[in-house]
Amino acid sequence: MAKHSLVIVESPAKANTIKKFLGKNYKVVASVGHVMDLPKNELGVDVDNGFTPKYVVSKGKQKVLTQIKKDAKNSDQVLLALDMDREGEAIAWHLGRHLEKIQGNIKRIIFNEITKSAIIEAIKHPSDVDQRKVDAQQARRILDRLVGYQISPILWQIFYYGLSAGRVQTVGLRMVCEREQEILAFKPEEYWTIESTLLTKDAEEVPCRLTHIGKNKTNLKTKKDVDPILAELRQSEFTVADVVRKEKKRNPQPPYITSTLQRDAARRLRFTPKKIMMLAQQLYEGIDLGKEERVGLITYMRTDSVRVSPQAVTSAREYAEKTFGEDYVPDKPRVYKQKKASQDAHEAIRPTDVMRSPESVKSFLGKDQYALYELVWRRFMGSQMASARYDTTEVGIEAGKYRLKASGRVMTFRGFLSVYDESLAEKDNELPRVSKGDSLKLKSIDGTQHFTEPPPRYTEASLIKELEDKGIGRPSTYASIVSIIQDREYSVKEEGKLRPTTLGQQVWLTLEGFFPDIFDTSFTALMEEELDKVEGGEDTWQKVVQDFYTPFKGALDHIDEKKERIKNELQEVTDVTCEKCGRKLIKKWGRNGQFLACPAYPECKFSRPLEEDAEAVHLDAKCPKCDGDLVTKVGRYGRFAACSNYPECKHTEAYPIGMACPLDDCDGQVVEKITRRGKRFYGCNRYPKCTFASWDKPVVTPCPACQNPYMVEKTSTRRGIYLKCNACKEDVSLD
Repeated sequence: MAKHSLVIVESPAKANTIKKFLGKNYKVVASVGHVMDLPKNELGVDVDNGFTPKYVVSKGKQKVLTQIKKDAKNSDQVLLALDMDREGEAIAWHLGRHLEKIQGNIKRIIFNEITKSAIIEAIKHPSDVDQRKVDAQQARRILDRLVGYQISPILWQIFYYGLSAGRVQTVGLRMVCEREQEILAFKPEEYWTIESTLLTKDAEEVPCRLTHIGKNKTNLKTKKDVDPILAELRQSEFTVADVVRKEKKRNPQPPYITSTLQRDAARRLRFTPKKIMMLAQQLYEGIDLGKEERVGLITYMRTDSVRVSPQAVTSAREYAEKTFGEDYVPDKPRVYKQKKASQDAHEAIRPTDVMRSPESVKSFLGKDQYALYELVWRRFMGSQMASARYDTTEVGIEAGKYRLKASGRVMTFRGFLSVYDESLAEKDNELPRVSKGDSLKLKSIDGTQHFTEPPPRYTEASLIKELEDKGIGRPSTYASIVSIIQDREYSVKEEGKLRPTTLGQQVWLTLEGFFPDIFDTSFTALMEEELDKVEGGEDTWQKVVQDFYTPFKGALDHIDEKKERIKNELQEVTDVTCEKCGRKLIKKWGRNGQFLACPAYPECKFSRPLEEDAEAVHLDAKCPKCDGDLVTKVGRYGRFAACSNYPECKHTEAYPIGMACPLDDCDGQVVEKITRRGKRFYGCNRYPKCTFASWDKPVVTPCPACQNPYMVEKTSTRRGIYLKCNACKEDVSLD
């Protein structure tokens, strides 16, 4: 029997793309994600023996692994073509360990894009699995397991069974909670500005603002400060003191990295980070373009590097010159400076071929796929084009001791803005031509009252930026951080902003009380640097884990000393009296939120629903009867949505969980429902037209193995909450 080379990738979609590039001498199969992991129902880490991990075959993967072994035995060589990040390297390592006894010729191949030329080139230059990268991923996995499996049970004792805490996600929750405290503590301060409109001799308007009184900048605090100035200026003569005209340039931004793609796509397309990464994964793994052509449209999407291959730069410059003209191409190729903390392991995110313009592939893409591809293509093209140019004018105007300023600009050359439009920024404002010494006539002048504003709540995009700036997490983890704190209902999104829920705030206060140092932002950032050192060969993974575990174990050893104090601090006594024993009821937590219970439990087991409005969470939906905002309410059977205009409008409906129905050709939303016997489930609000239903809560997290667009939350005694795919049965720990 003729043998062949076996190529192993993670997903069936990636396998289908690569099959198109290789002949009959290659067989391409998918591992469907990880084949080995730490066990689900135990810690799986021997903390007394060098933190030795106990790896087992992942649930549901034995059949896949058996078939891969069979294919490997019948092959001349095995090529491990997993993703080029740490997680991909770890999968390659696990596969290699399983196959080395039956196949002696195992190699690792890596590529930044899934195109025929990239795959063929990778096969020509195989390498070995990068053990340092594997060790860095192993350290991260063990650290996350130590935190998740040893902290979650503490939360169960204080709140309710099923809650979970993650090492990095908790820091994200901390940032959201601390921002909320800043907002609550903020005290606005009053200040005033003075704006005026002056007229030239030809009656053209010159808008300006008061900037100086004498040599001092204006600092107007109250109306009493403003009124005498207005009185003087209304009687003054206005003269042009100076006119400064300059040409200014606006340079293009570098091509996308993971964080900037997530921020820009959120701002422009209103996509969530999870959706952005799901679409990017699809564009990377391959799209059918007709005539049996299937190819990856963008390069690897988990990167912190702005570096681009010379060939891609040349292609972009040639395309720009051919399409727009030689004036649109700078004299030298643009090279962008890397951030200090950048790993620079992969190229920036770019189209695999700039000749595939968005319009040329539009008919083969879904609406959202097209929107994201167009954004990546235009950003990359713009990054290698000439700067935009403006003529700017600043006019200084004097009126006695007062000085006003007018500013304007006019674009003279669009440059890169011809392809990557930044029109979301400020608009042009052209001033009429004036000269030094010209007299201007007052048309209007007035003072405007302002108040300083608190720092804004984080959006998903701005939280990712802050995480990146602080060195917390890495490109592969940003989206999961912001999504998990919402999936766990520790924060909610209101008008696009993240607000911590009462549960989220109390969970953070609890973790801060028990582990003030472990969830410190600088400590978490330091751990990321330590993982980078492991990958760079500067440190061992065992030492990094030990350095973390020593203070962590010390905090664990003092849990019992703090537990009662923290529980008492969180306990809220109400004015409601227990109907059985007369004590004042306290607020407690359950899976459906807070409820009232007797503090004498278990002697007195009286409890009752919390009969008050839920937190005033405005949902992204309108009342179908009066067009008022829908808000959350809590009733006997948990949450529901109600009109904010109650009692004038008494409309109510099932509580939406913020997820579109996953079934094809359905535009419904998934909502919480209750059976006749009081059991909660989740279904489409278009029932009976749509029959989607699930006992487990679905979440908008694509399956990492089969790319099913959603997974469901499951709960076990040991693991707490984890995610499982209904399609391929893959499960993902949240530790």
